[in-house]
Amino acid sequence: MTLGTLGVQAIWGFGSIVGVEMVRDIYHVVSHLWGPLQWLHNWHHRAYKRDFTLVSPVLYARAQLYNDVPESLVMMGVMGTIALATGIPGLWLGAVYSAGFLVAAIGRSQGWLLNTDITHEPGPLTAIPSRWFVNRSYHWKHHFDNVNANYGGYFTILDRILGTALSLKNKTVAVTGASGSMGQALLHELRRNGSKPVALTTSPDATFAEGVKVLAWRPGHETELADALRRVDILIINHGVNVHRDRSAAAIATSLEVNATSALALMDAFMAGIDTPTGRATKEIWVNTSEAEVGPAFSPLYEISKRLLGDLVTLKRRGAPCIIRKIVLGPFKSNLNPVGVMSASWVARLVVALAKRDVRNIIVTINPLTYLTFPLKEATQSLYFRLFSAR
Repeated sequence: MTLGTLGVQAIWGFGSIVGVEMVRDIYHVVSHLWGPLQWLHNWHHRAYKRDFTLVSPVLYARAQLYNDVPESLVMMGVMGTIALATGIPGLWLGAVYSAGFLVAAIGRSQGWLLNTDITHEPGPLTAIPSRWFVNRSYHWKHHFDNVNANYGGYFTILDRILGTALSLKNKTVAVTGASGSMGQALLHELRRNGSKPVALTTSPDATFAEGVKVLAWRPGHETELADALRRVDILIINHGVNVHRDRSAAAIATSLEVNATSALALMDAFMAGIDTPTGRATKEIWVNTSEAEVGPAFSPLYEISKRLLGDLVTLKRRGAPCIIRKIVLGPFKSNLNPVGVMSASWVARLVVALAKRDVRNIIVTINPLTYLTFPLKEATQSLYFRLFSAR
C-alpha cells in the first residue's frame, strides 16, 4: 500500500469516526421519540442527579446495560455494514471505535468500571457550553434543561442541523427596545418558540401582546434591574437610537449612552447574577450590534457608538460566564429606518432560528460583503484582545 493510499484510508477512517458519532446521535434522537428505545434510554436519564453524581451504582450499571450496550451495538453494526458493502478498509476504524464504547459499557454494567465518561463527570459546571464539541455544560442541558434538545454525544453537528442546540422552551427571555419594530418581532417569535418573554422598555405605556411581562427602565439606571435580571435566562440587548446628521454635544452623549454604555451596564448587571451552579450552562446574552460594526450606516454617531458596542462585546466575551451572541443586522424597516428593505418579523425568525443552531455571530443582511468582512473583523479583533488583554 502506497503512502498516498494510506493517506486516503486515514481520511476515510477519520470520516468513519465522525459518521459513527452521527449514528449515535441519530439513535439518541430516536430514543426520545420511539417507545421501545425510549424505555431503554430512560434508564440513562434516571441514573444521574442534577450535579451528575450517580443515584446509585446499581441504577448506573443497569443504564449501561440497557442503553449504552445496545447503542454501541447499533454503532458497530451500521459502520461494519457500510465497511463491508463498500470494501473501504478505512471505514473499519469506525467499527473499532464503536467497539471501544461497547467494551466500556459492558465493563460498567458489571461494576468493573465505576468512572463515567467526561460529559457526565460530577461537580459544578465551570465552563459555558462549547460550540463544536460536547462538554459537560452542553450535555447537562440535555439531561436537566430540556431532554428534547442538545442530543449530541461528542460533536454538536446534528443539533445544529435540527435546531436543537438551544432550547427556548420555558426560558425567561428579556428584550430591550421592546416597543420598537424589532423588539416586538422578537417578543412574538420567542413566544412562538415557547419562551416567557419580558419587555424591558423605556415606553411602558406601549401596547404589548397578552402574556408579555413589562418592566420599565431607562439608560443610566441598569443596576435597578439587578434583581429582575437574576430571574432572566436570556437577555437580548436590542435598544438603540439614531440621531442621523446631528453632531451636537447632546447627540454625542445620547448616542454613546443609549447605543453603547447602557448595553455594557446591562451586560455587567446580568453577568453579576450568574452565580448558580448551573448558570453557565443556561444563561445567555444576545446583543444587536448592527451591520454598522463593519459598514457605513450614513449616520456617523450611530456608526461610532455601534462600533464601540461591538468592540466592547468582543472584549467582554473573553472569559465571560455565559454565551454572548452578536446579532449583526442589515437594514430592516423600523421607526429608526423607515426605508429598510427587510421586514422585522422575517429578520426575527432568522435570528431565533440561527440562535437555536448555536450560531454565535448571527448575521442577517442583504449585503453579501458583511458575511465576509464581519467574520474577518471579529476573528482578528478577538485574537488581538486575546494577546493584549488579561483574561
